[in-house]
Amino acid sequence: MNAAQSVSHSVVNHWQQSRLQLRRVWALSLPYFVQSEDKWRARGLLAACVGLNLGMVYLMVLLNDWNRVFYDALQERNAEVFWHQLGVFAGLATCFILVAVYRFYLTQLLELRWRAWMTSDYLARWLTHHTFYQLELQSRIGSGSGSSATQAAGTDNPDQRIQEDVQQFTADTVGLSLGLLDATVTLLSFVGILWGLSGGFSFELGGQAVTIPGFMVWMALAYALAGSLIGHWIGKSMASLNFAQQRYEADFRHHLMRVREYSEAIALDRGAAVEQAALQTRFGQVLDNFMRLLRVQKRYTWFNSGYGQAAVVFPMLVASSRYFSGAIQLGELMQISSAFGQVQESLSWFISNYSRLASWQATTLRLTSFQDQMAAVSMTTGPATPHAGLNVLNTAPLTVCLPHGEVLLADTRLHVGVGDSVLIRGPSGCGKSTLMRVLAGIWPYASVAASTSEAVSSTAPHAAMATGSPRQSSVPLIALPEGSMFMPQRPYFPEGSLRQALAYPDAPDRHSDDALRQALSDALLPELMTQLDTESRWTQQLSGGEQQRLAMARVLLKRPRWVFADEATSALDEAAETVLYQQLLALVRAQGGALVSIAHRPGVAAFHQTQWVFTPAPEGSAQKFVLEVK
Repeated sequence: MNAAQSVSHSVVNHWQQSRLQLRRVWALSLPYFVQSEDKWRARGLLAACVGLNLGMVYLMVLLNDWNRVFYDALQERNAEVFWHQLGVFAGLATCFILVAVYRFYLTQLLELRWRAWMTSDYLARWLTHHTFYQLELQSRIGSGSGSSATQAAGTDNPDQRIQEDVQQFTADTVGLSLGLLDATVTLLSFVGILWGLSGGFSFELGGQAVTIPGFMVWMALAYALAGSLIGHWIGKSMASLNFAQQRYEADFRHHLMRVREYSEAIALDRGAAVEQAALQTRFGQVLDNFMRLLRVQKRYTWFNSGYGQAAVVFPMLVASSRYFSGAIQLGELMQISSAFGQVQESLSWFISNYSRLASWQATTLRLTSFQDQMAAVSMTTGPATPHAGLNVLNTAPLTVCLPHGEVLLADTRLHVGVGDSVLIRGPSGCGKSTLMRVLAGIWPYASVAASTSEAVSSTAPHAAMATGSPRQSSVPLIALPEGSMFMPQRPYFPEGSLRQALAYPDAPDRHSDDALRQALSDALLPELMTQLDTESRWTQQLSGGEQQRLAMARVLLKRPRWVFADEATSALDEAAETVLYQQLLALVRAQGGALVSIAHRPGVAAFHQTQWVFTPAPEGSAQKFVLEVK
């Protein structure tokens, strides 16, 4: 009874998993074939692929009938029929080749167009509303806490999801779907042929003669069913191992990229040995999981190879007694063998594609979780975009939390007016950069304080939150003044020409060469004025100080009204810092805006009228700091 219950529970569980997999595939496939701008072309390509697969099955039926005539002619030594059938075969083979070529071409074209659309769609979602930043933030939180929940939730390695998993999903979905269709149509086409050719199997049971009609059909069904059950039992762990393998491979590749990105810092720290050990550890995870997967695949290949080889002679053994008795001729025996092979292969589609199905399931789960995470992030964050005509920064009292639930600031009102210059100060790690992220509108753990329901013109009301959960709103928390520009601690420069790095994210041709050169000169980078068209990896080529000066040149080029600078001159000497801050302050005043900075050096304070100082909150307070205005 217990064994029966266990089998029943296993069957129900696998059925539920199969339904869940199909729902996931449907959710990922529906947008392209039903909602996309390319839907009619996609449907046309799919219809063509289906038609060519049906045509291929029809040709296989004709070739099966040709087998009977051809081998009968050989047995009867009929040269006229033999040569005629060779001509028939030439025609069938030509049609077969044409259908095979165009079936392959159109199938690949469908996969390519689907992949192109999905990639474009995922890139748009990933790069909209700071989704890429929010996912990376969640990933850092998960890795920092030592929890695997974040990875399980689907935020690890979005680059792999978009580049590799989309390609594998489209290829597997098209290939497996058309393969299942081909197997189904082949089964329906050949099962009648095999039923008619196989005759009945007679035996005595209890003194009465019993005849089983279509005996070969039942043997093919039993053979395939037994093979599928055994194959599933052997390879049932492949899906989870494939999922883990993709994650370990992506983690290893990501760490290799980090070594390449921080090569100079690692070399100066003499950290090559440490990085080698870390890479070996990650690669060890790759190898360990792959060996577990390989052992499962080895057992499965043992079975699958034996299963396939036995299928070659099995129909001959079953039908041999009728052939040797003279009931059927050689041509009919070959036709039975061919039809049995088609039926058995169709019924064995599951076992033949088991490894691919396992990989497809893992890929589908990764894409579904990635898609769900992007959707969840887009619901919790709203972009902070500069508002036309707005030239003041006011907020309602804000509650700013850390990701793990700690309250950084509570009931804090911020105000910056035209002509103001504000310096944010405090000990390292207190949350100054977090406050800057709040102002930029990219920090999801901030909300209007629970103690008030007021709203001012520059901020939208939000549901009060005093925990580390992302805010649930599609409305921006901060309305930035028109002409705002942020300078992060680590500026980003795209790979390419210097003019691209300087104008980013604007198009390079938006600024004249004279304006670009003047900005470089004003930012104390005269040596780069002749290298506007030089292409390089500027983040690696330039020193930290040069990168900050290039970021300053970008600001001087675009001449914003409002500048928010997060330790934008920390790598510069004091003389260069003084010159650049003088230009920065003159710029915002000339434009009728304001300057908000984070800095540790005392000399920077001279360029600011007001200071926001992070002061430890009184003991017993729910918040960590109080923002004092001086």
